[in-house]
Amino acid sequence: MRVAMDGRRTGISAKRRWDPDCWNAGAGRASGTKEHSRELNTYLDALQNKVYQAHRKLVESGNDLSIQNLKNIIEGKKDKSKMLIAVFQEHNDRVAQLVTKEFATGTLERYITACKHTQEFIRWKYKTDDIEISKLSYEFAADFEFWFKSVRNCCHNTSMKYISNMKKIVNLCLKKGWLLRDPFLGYKMCRKDVVRQILTEEEIKIVLRKKFPTDRLNNVRDIFIFSCFTGLAYVDIKKLKASDIITGIDGSKWISTQRQKTETVSKIPLLPTALEILTKYRDHPKCIIENSLLPTPSNQKVNAYLKEIADVCGIQKQLTFHCARHTFATTVTLTNGVPIETVSKMLGHKNLKTTQHYAKILDRKISEDMLMLKQKFADKFDV
Repeated sequence: MRVAMDGRRTGISAKRRWDPDCWNAGAGRASGTKEHSRELNTYLDALQNKVYQAHRKLVESGNDLSIQNLKNIIEGKKDKSKMLIAVFQEHNDRVAQLVTKEFATGTLERYITACKHTQEFIRWKYKTDDIEISKLSYEFAADFEFWFKSVRNCCHNTSMKYISNMKKIVNLCLKKGWLLRDPFLGYKMCRKDVVRQILTEEEIKIVLRKKFPTDRLNNVRDIFIFSCFTGLAYVDIKKLKASDIITGIDGSKWISTQRQKTETVSKIPLLPTALEILTKYRDHPKCIIENSLLPTPSNQKVNAYLKEIADVCGIQKQLTFHCARHTFATTVTLTNGVPIETVSKMLGHKNLKTTQHYAKILDRKISEDMLMLKQKFADKFDV
């Protein structure tokens, strides 16, 4: 059988033997009406249909319409299938080359951990080190979530975080045409709302006014309070420079910086407390050497010192920069009547829905608003 496409041709054996004297070359079929002639012709018709089916399959798959790919399908030869962990590792290698250019070091570490967890799950479920991406299915996603929660003992949101990292690899395979159908179709990756730790005004005052016996605790306390009054994350405070302080539209000092996480610009008017802290460390040796505004230790040390500060101050909450950022969004701004759109802009959020999570925990604001409403109704409907 000869197959031609795009000016190229190939020969494929029909795997049958026949007497040339009983062959109709013009029709490409056996001559005669006897049973063995009809059987051969029926087989050749089926073989010809197989070529058309292979061509249609090649078109639907989106693969190259080459004579070799067509021949492989006809002969039942499969291309070497892509393997999930191999694709995941290739993705991580690319991310590693773009660290500090497009990705943060923490992003790479997160993907490396997600790849490690994925391989552990494959060993647990399939008893092998890797699987073909074509074997991915809804069952894979559902069992992956079960494995995180049962074997790894992870909470729901942590499980969703790692599964979403793996789903990015699935989306990559879909875009490159290695997968024809999304195996996650119908699988919902929703995260549960968590109670966000925030400090009250009284707790902020306790931390702010506390005198610690060592400079390291006083320094970290000041940096933490600075975050409470600016909403900046740890990494954004650490890279803060004098050039990031500008004169705002109102003539006062503002911070204008690009958030590392979202790459959005945050413009934040400096409140008196934050401005005092910057003034305090203006001539600090570490700030002069590193060209920074605050002497910020490593993230690991900061977290350790914040635990000490919480213990000394008698605060039964976990002090972190997330807590400080949430405190700025709630206690410092929203509670005091700053519109949520303004808060969202200062926090550098891309979506207002992200900021709306903070509004859910403002019982005090709800109480104050309802008291005002009660007073209005009392005046209107005085009995």
